[in-house]
Amino acid sequence: MTISVQATNTAAAKVAADLLAVPYFAGGEPGPGASALVDAGGELFSQFVADAGFTGKTGETLFVAPIGVAAKTVLLVGLGDAKSVSVDGLRRAAAAVAKKAVKVASVATTLVEAAPVDDRAAAAQAVTEGCLLGSYRYLEYKGKDEPSQLASVELLGIRGARVSAAVERGVAVADAVAFARDLVNRPAREKSPEAMVTFAEKRLARTGVKVEVLAGRDLVRERMGGVIGVGQGSERPPRFLKLTYAPRGAKGALALVGKGVVFDSGGLSIKTANGMETMKTDMSGGAAVIATMSVLRSLGVTTNVTGYVPLVENMPSGSAIRPGDVLTMRNGKTVEVLNTDAEGRLILADALSLAVDDGNDAIVDLATLTGACMVALGDKVAGLMGNNESWSNEVRAAANRAAESVWPLPLPREYVKQLDSEVADLKNIGGSYGGALTAGLFLEEFVDGTPWVHLDIAGPARAGSDDGYVPRGGTGFGVRTLCELVTHYRAPRGAAKKTVAKSTAAKKTVAKRTPAKKAVKNATRRR
Repeated sequence: MTISVQATNTAAAKVAADLLAVPYFAGGEPGPGASALVDAGGELFSQFVADAGFTGKTGETLFVAPIGVAAKTVLLVGLGDAKSVSVDGLRRAAAAVAKKAVKVASVATTLVEAAPVDDRAAAAQAVTEGCLLGSYRYLEYKGKDEPSQLASVELLGIRGARVSAAVERGVAVADAVAFARDLVNRPAREKSPEAMVTFAEKRLARTGVKVEVLAGRDLVRERMGGVIGVGQGSERPPRFLKLTYAPRGAKGALALVGKGVVFDSGGLSIKTANGMETMKTDMSGGAAVIATMSVLRSLGVTTNVTGYVPLVENMPSGSAIRPGDVLTMRNGKTVEVLNTDAEGRLILADALSLAVDDGNDAIVDLATLTGACMVALGDKVAGLMGNNESWSNEVRAAANRAAESVWPLPLPREYVKQLDSEVADLKNIGGSYGGALTAGLFLEEFVDGTPWVHLDIAGPARAGSDDGYVPRGGTGFGVRTLCELVTHYRAPRGAAKKTVAKSTAAKKTVAKRTPAKKAVKNATRRR
């Protein structure tokens, strides 16, 4: 069900909603909109709240009698310390409201009024996102569970152009996150590379995004040795999505690259049964890129943005790549594949190389790439690696504004030698330790000096349990970060001219080293 959100100046006591949600702070301090309840209930009201054990911590909720107000039901929602209310705290509180409002049609809330005046627009966006993301449920295959009945949310006590724009932005971002979650949660059998193309085309229709699909001979012509090699073991052939957004008068060119392994068995280096249980989520990076591209016009983005999503299924079969095979990547570098379960970096190599050849100013890729990153950072924090400090800082700042946790990891030069191969330019795995870092170093070989950030989202792309506005299952991680990044994008200084020059040289070099026929031959070359 679509949920409408609007901001109004209606007083909390007079709004005729099914549910009125008002904030309460730690220590029993009533928040905006609670005065009518306190005045009507007096000491008995305060005693009831205390006896119920309600402390006002962020996300805590308590239903109370609708005394002194026109709403049918009232919900107190905790916000913690009144002096340290955060934008993400408001997002989490709004999600808590949405989870309690599944059986009502309309909600009104004064949560935004709890934010400092200067943060009201950001607060309106966060509350909007929290309400919509908190109500998200993937029920396509659930026969008994009923969807939320919530149809409208009214943000009380605020109006104005900035607030209205923030609400619209929150709706667009939340919708994009929900789309990414739906894609990730969908069973692998329902999202072959070809089906993913269909989902993307339907989503991107009338969004101002041009969709190009590479398949079969197109992949050969574009020298996609990694995509061809990884995908050749499946009966469902690979695809490559190139999504182009070019608004009139745009300045700068940003590339978004997303790993799109629709199912990862590990190939001949097969995973354990437990290891395969959640491998339908291995296309989370690609889902995040498609979802973000779909809302660029809604967000008013004025930069040229191109999305690159290689789509493959990694399966074991008689035609699958074997450990020891050598693939030729788009930029001409050869890779000895010693572990077919380290396949994501192979398809990303082609995508990164194409992003460079297209002359983008900067690149960010998202991939559920390594279990090693989860060992290092757990399942709620993404690893951030990059070759340009200012660009890395810009991406990290966008993630912080979006409240998506990332943490910088190094790309140690002394580890590069772990990628040395006996027979090729590189091998696709490093040593026993630092797997997330050697994976990042491998990808760096394909960006040709272009400012680039790699986000290893293996942990936060999937949640094992509900946590605020993040549901169990696919989380849509990265969409909110990318939305922040594209909205406030500034090209790294001097990057555009340098990158275009490099991409031209790269094209000449690759054309000389790997003509189309040789690329096909090398895609399955054996040792």
